[in-house]
Amino acid sequence: MKIHLSIVLAIAVLFPGSIQAQTTWKHGRLHVTPDKTGFQYRDGTPFFWLGDTGWELLNRLTTEEAIHYLDDRAEKGFNVIQITGLSLESLERKNRYGEQPLHNRDPLKPNEAYFTRLDTIVKLALDRQLVIGLVVTWGDKVVRVPGYGADPIIFDEAKARFFGNWMARRYAQFPNIVWILGGDVAAVREEGDFRSVWGAMAEGIISGTGKDRLITYHPSGYRSSSAWFNNTEWLDFNMIQSSHGEHDAPTWEFVATDLKLTPKKPTLDAEPNYEDHPAHPWPKWEPDSGYFRDYDVRKQLYRSVFAGAAGVTYGHHAVWQFLNEREEVGNYADRGWVNALDRPGARQVKYLKYLMESYPASGRERDLSIIIAGQGNSKKDHAEAFRAASKKYAMIYLPVGKEISVNATQLTGKRTKAYWYNPRNGEVTVSATLTKSSSMKFTPPSSGAENDWILILEDADSNSAAFSSYKKK
Repeated sequence: MKIHLSIVLAIAVLFPGSIQAQTTWKHGRLHVTPDKTGFQYRDGTPFFWLGDTGWELLNRLTTEEAIHYLDDRAEKGFNVIQITGLSLESLERKNRYGEQPLHNRDPLKPNEAYFTRLDTIVKLALDRQLVIGLVVTWGDKVVRVPGYGADPIIFDEAKARFFGNWMARRYAQFPNIVWILGGDVAAVREEGDFRSVWGAMAEGIISGTGKDRLITYHPSGYRSSSAWFNNTEWLDFNMIQSSHGEHDAPTWEFVATDLKLTPKKPTLDAEPNYEDHPAHPWPKWEPDSGYFRDYDVRKQLYRSVFAGAAGVTYGHHAVWQFLNEREEVGNYADRGWVNALDRPGARQVKYLKYLMESYPASGRERDLSIIIAGQGNSKKDHAEAFRAASKKYAMIYLPVGKEISVNATQLTGKRTKAYWYNPRNGEVTVSATLTKSSSMKFTPPSSGAENDWILILEDADSNSAAFSSYKKK
């Protein structure tokens, strides 16, 4: 007799004791670090957020397809998957098992059968040590957003509070949930001020989970959640969407601005330009504008993190929508989701995580003054740099390979050891060990556009930096 896998997993979710016996979440729930710049598990283990965008997973995939996707992302080094509860599609749409999320489009009447599927997805992620960044509802269910569907506005404060609480109580037992409000929408628009509705939803989540949780807000393009919520107690960290409207959107400026705010909170770009997304497709895409490719992705990821972000989220234009032969092509996607899983950018992003995990997670300070010659004159070749507060090491991301001059006197020690780190393949080249000076020239192994490099400088007389121990994974 065959028993469908989704049924087995759904039964396991309904009996929490069996879940705890089967799966161990290694380090405890996620928390903000004491210095308010990043994340760590409950036991103090650092956590570098490397997300993938899987918005439509719940609607468009079978359980077997979801397993394939989650296995692929775990193998590629991702540790967060961003998905939606109530999706950006119509509330009338049925998932692959014929279920709609709500009865009569009413958030007071969730469809148990639909959310049993979400139970399964959360459990599958838990088994793979993946965090689910759960967007409770896409923003068009709170405010009418041009370009989205014709669903009615279904949330006021009371319904938002109820639904947030209902979701939170359902998933309170799971340690791998980060709660995301918003869903590609500004909290204050011409149509009105919707902060109280989102605040009510946050109150519902907190009443259902207690304070041992993380909540954030996913904004519309070219914005940060800090514009509306940095001073609110329920917002634990900020999210940025530098978006897909232009090449080289200054994500580093959003990050730097957020980190200057009081109270201080971690921040990250949760939606930079997706790989294979058409560049600036609104209101009409011009084919000559092209697509964002892996080079465009790398530039945004590295520059946001080097500016001080607590991590970053990658996205692929076919994967977020899980484009397949059953679906209408969304916004000029150029391939299906299975083909897109192995695109170059998706394979390369793990090298950013490996690099950042090779050094202490705290005590990083953005410092562009290290660069004394070779800084770009435009956004497309803008270089980002940071150093350790201990002054034992520094890193510089060069989006265009070219000679650079640096002031190494800001590092400790008499000698400086230099490495070139290749973000395309994770390989390391030892440049030299040199006497430290206020003007040191370095030339990367290759030059020009699409030849981006990271220059790593260490105090050669100290054992505390020790990048020499790095091994490509």
